Amino acid sequence: SASEVEGVSRAEALILSGGRWRSQDGKIGRVRIIGFDPNSTLFRPGKVIEGNQLDVQNPFSVLTDITNLSSLRLEGVGSTAEINSAPTTVVGFTQGTQSIVSSTTMFTSLENAKAYATAGLTSRVFCDVGGGNGLDCTTTYERADEDEPATEPKALTVGDPITYVLIQATTGQDLTQLKEQLEAAIPDVRVHTREEMATITRDYWRLRTGVGFILGLGATVGMIVGMVIVGQILYSSVSDHIREYGTLKAMGASDRMIYSIIVEQALWMAVLGYIPSMALCLGLGAWTVSTQGIMILITPIMATGVFGITVLMCVGSALFAIQKVTHVDPAIVFKA
Repeated sequence: SASEVEGVSRAEALILSGGRWRSQDGKIGRVRIIGFDPNSTLFRPGKVIEGNQLDVQNPFSVLTDITNLSSLRLEGVGSTAEINSAPTTVVGFTQGTQSIVSSTTMFTSLENAKAYATAGLTSRVFCDVGGGNGLDCTTTYERADEDEPATEPKALTVGDPITYVLIQATTGQDLTQLKEQLEAAIPDVRVHTREEMATITRDYWRLRTGVGFILGLGATVGMIVGMVIVGQILYSSVSDHIREYGTLKAMGASDRMIYSIIVEQALWMAVLGYIPSMALCLGLGAWTVSTQGIMILITPIMATGVFGITVLMCVGSALFAIQKVTHVDPAIVFKA
């Protein structure tokens, strides 16, 4: 097993499966089941705001995000329903754990996750003596009678399917070497570090789905529209004060000085536009987390990057107004 590999400090199983949710009023929907060790130190089901994480050790008990109350027809902690014909009790609620692109997420113990996955099914194991000294065994599942009660959750066995194994390396362990050791010790598995898994996930949504293209297209269109609007505002401002700029030129003001005035206006537009916009985004993010369970992450690095792009947009837009001033004739001041 993974825990026996040199360099592994701790190994924990994680089961991901799907299920059919049936509420007390008969509403049916799809749910995503995540089975984990309630005493885990490597996995946490988000922030538990009601109930206790350890309560999922009870048979057929789950945690779900607080934003799923209405969609699942739940009244609160203690509400009951069915998952794959197995009785289910909601023993607590989490916050900020519901994805906008997946089915309703349920957190439970490994034993419960196994029971939900096989609820309504009976299993049989067939073994044949192969050409060697070992046995070739196959587990088959058949649908049981609807009236047959679900079996109590049982501990995992070696043959039970596991989706992921979370690994904590010992202090100072070389991760590249540990990956090679794990892949050699456990056949037919892929080993990734946390950073590699994050990169794989981002690349999937950015490259293999339309999400990355749509977001990129929206950002590009927003930048173009923003530059056009700022450029029009600055151009109109210069046109309205063209005589003042002509006066400055007649008084001997250099082009650089006049350009700096227009660029300063662009910088003020960037700052005055960025501050309320960022405040609106932060407020929207807080609202979506508390009411929808959707986290909009805005890090200081991201905020700084957006401010830099905003400044570049506004300064770039000032070029349209600068062209207007470049060709102004100081004699315009003396014209009627």
